[in-house]
Parts: sequence; structure tokens; C-alpha cells
Amino acid sequence: MGFRFRKSIKLGGGLKLNLSKSGVGASWGIPGFRVTKKANGGTRTTVSLPGTGISYVKEKGKKKK
Repeated sequence: MGFRFRKSIKLGGGLKLNLSKSGVGASWGIPGFRVTKKANGGTRTTVSLPGTGISYVKEKGKKKK
């Protein structure tokens, strides 16, 4: 088992800065929709039904190996 590090900083207006050992990423969204630019250059789009735990995630670009 390995250790992971991640810190999210809310900047307001639905914008978050995400810090991890792999780099810096950013995400923006509203409840039910979020777009994330990952530290490795890829993009993740998440659409969900708030409060249900149901979501759909689509990833584009670079993937973790």
C-alpha cells in the first residue's frame, strides 16, 4: 500500500486548485457538473445527480500508467 497526497484549495466561483505529488491541477463546476484539468495534462468531465451517488465520468487526454 502506498501513501497519497492531495490538497484542494477553494478559490471561489466554483474554482478549485488541486495539489498532489504528481503536480497541480484545477477544476471548475457547479453541483451536478464539473470539469477538471489534471496534473498530467488530461481532462475529466463529471456529470452527476447530486445526493444520489450516481455519476458519469468521461476522461480525455493523458491517462495515468
